[in-house]
Amino acid sequence: MAPAGTGGIFVILVIFVFSSCESLFSGGDSYKRELTVKLYPNSTPSGGELLHVRAVGGNDTLHFLFCSQGAPTLLLVHTNSNSSTVEVNWPEFLARNTSGSLKVEPQSSILYSTAIVFSQLLEYNDENNTAEEKSNFFPAYELKDFIWTRMNLSDSTATLCGSPTRSGNGSLCLQLSVFGSEGRADLWPRLLHSANSSQLEVWLNGLPPRSNMSRFVLELQAVGGAYPLSTVNVHQFIDDEYTPSIFQMSQWVSSPNNGSDVLGFAQWKPVAYRTPHATLEDATPCRNSDPQQQSGNSTSASSALIKAFYSDPAAIGLNVSFGIAGEPYYNSTMFLSWTMLVGVGSPPVDSFSPMVIGILTAGLGIPILLLLGGGVYVLIAKKRESSGTGYEPIN
Repeated sequence: MAPAGTGGIFVILVIFVFSSCESLFSGGDSYKRELTVKLYPNSTPSGGELLHVRAVGGNDTLHFLFCSQGAPTLLLVHTNSNSSTVEVNWPEFLARNTSGSLKVEPQSSILYSTAIVFSQLLEYNDENNTAEEKSNFFPAYELKDFIWTRMNLSDSTATLCGSPTRSGNGSLCLQLSVFGSEGRADLWPRLLHSANSSQLEVWLNGLPPRSNMSRFVLELQAVGGAYPLSTVNVHQFIDDEYTPSIFQMSQWVSSPNNGSDVLGFAQWKPVAYRTPHATLEDATPCRNSDPQQQSGNSTSASSALIKAFYSDPAAIGLNVSFGIAGEPYYNSTMFLSWTMLVGVGSPPVDSFSPMVIGILTAGLGIPILLLLGGGVYVLIAKKRESSGTGYEPIN
């Protein structure tokens, strides 16, 4: 039997090791924001709508503006005031003649702004199954010309769907979710979001392909003032618990003078899914091109939100292509979905879950605890032997 007190020492050591592992592998973000949602009305769905989600923190505010007039656009403005507001001159905004019809006041409170424009959907005939989008392109779908439905609102989530014709045969949908605290979505890829980020899920559903071997490419344009998103970094990690088989994260960041400070970001994992309720078999890799300078004036002409807010926009574009050589073509399921985060500051960093922490604790801590417990037992036993009194011999 173990000496009295050894069990208590063992329990204390277990608690210590578990706490150390938890602090080492998990780093939750407890920062919260209060969200308010406003939808600017418009008389006809084809004219487009403007959604404003105001996320107020302790001493700052994030303004998320999502617009369907022209090419779908998400604009994010960060201010150093918790009382900053958005002002819209709606007639001028709809006219799209001059900049300045949408302002964040006071303008002196603006710390940073960035926007993502979904400009084109490209389709090509991959007849050789190489997934090299160099030729065989069909005429591009200009998303500014899509017919967009009214936004479907649910709390701080808005869903927008559009199609290239009024027949509504197939659709491209975008779903914006803004968050007041840290968390994850229930469906893959389960990106870690914070109160400083939003999530955009894009899916293509039932759009008729123009060949039996079609693959798709989505063109994105990042717009900003002095520091638009410009560089894509790829980060490796060892845990695929939240997104099975995926060990990379792509981050499109804004870094002044290519320094270490990050003002804003778009973040995604290089995976798309071929069914709405994804399983591992439905995953398909995706790739992005290198960012390239674009015409700010052309981007402004395609997006009402860019025209309204930026007087001299700088634009950087990249393509996200879905599928690699040997993967099933789009017509196998007639569905594709892809998810990204857009936010300010440094991108969220994945950490180990409590389950993984428990496994690490068991695998690393228990052998050490057994050694320590055994050593304590031997020391106490020897101490008792050396201090014990023997029997006197009988005469």
